Amino acid sequence: MPTVPHVEKHFLGSESVRDAVIGMADGLTVPFALAAGLSAAVTSTHVIVTAGLAEIIAGATAMGLGGYLAARTDQEHFASEERRESFEIDKLPEQEKAELGEIFGNYGLQGAELDAVVAALSKDKKRWAEFMMRFELGLERPDPKRAPISAATIAVSYVVGGLIPLAPYMLAGDMKRALLFSILFTGVALIAFGAVKGKLTGMNPFKSGLQTLLVGGLAAGAAFYLASAFA
Repeated sequence: MPTVPHVEKHFLGSESVRDAVIGMADGLTVPFALAAGLSAAVTSTHVIVTAGLAEIIAGATAMGLGGYLAARTDQEHFASEERRESFEIDKLPEQEKAELGEIFGNYGLQGAELDAVVAALSKDKKRWAEFMMRFELGLERPDPKRAPISAATIAVSYVVGGLIPLAPYMLAGDMKRALLFSILFTGVALIAFGAVKGKLTGMNPFKSGLQTLLVGGLAAGAAFYLASAFA
C-alpha cells in the first residue's frame, strides 16, 4: 500500500494578518461610527463625506506611523537583548552554559547526552546567542523590512475599510437612504472580514464574524445616539 505523504499546513502570515486586522477593523468601525453620528446631527451628505475622508486620511496616517514605530521598537529591543546576551556569553560563559543545561534539561536530556549537547552548542558563540534569544528570552529576530511593510499594510487596510461605510454618502444624496446603505454595506463587510479573520487565525469563522459585527455595531450605535442627544 503506497504511503500517503504527510503535508503539514500551518498559517505563517500572522504578522501581516495582524496588521490587516488592526487597520481594517478600525477603518470599518471608526468612519462608520463618525458617519452614523453625523447623520443624526447634520442634513448634508457632503459634510459627512468631507469629515469622513478627513478622518480616514488622519486615521490611516496615525495608525500607519504607529505600526511603523511598533515594528522599529521590536527591532531595537531585539538588538539590545542580543548585545546583552552576547556580552554574558563572553563574560559569564559558565553561567550561560548552566542556563543551556536547564533549557535542555526541561526537554528530558540528562547526563552525558546533556553535557555533549551543551558542549557542541557552546562552541559557536553566534549560534549560542541565537539559541538563548529564542529559547531563554522567547524572542525571534524581526524582519528588517517589517516596519515599512507594517505601516503600509495598516494604512491601506484602514483606507479600504473606511471607504466602505462612506461610499453610500458619496453616491446618494438622500441622508436616510445613505445611512441605511452604509449600515447594510458595513454590516456585511464586518461579518465577512470577521469570518476571514477567524478562518486565517483558527477561530470559528461564524463566531468571529458575529463578534466583529457586534463591536462595529456598538461603536456606531453609541455615536449615533450620542449625536442625537446633542442635535
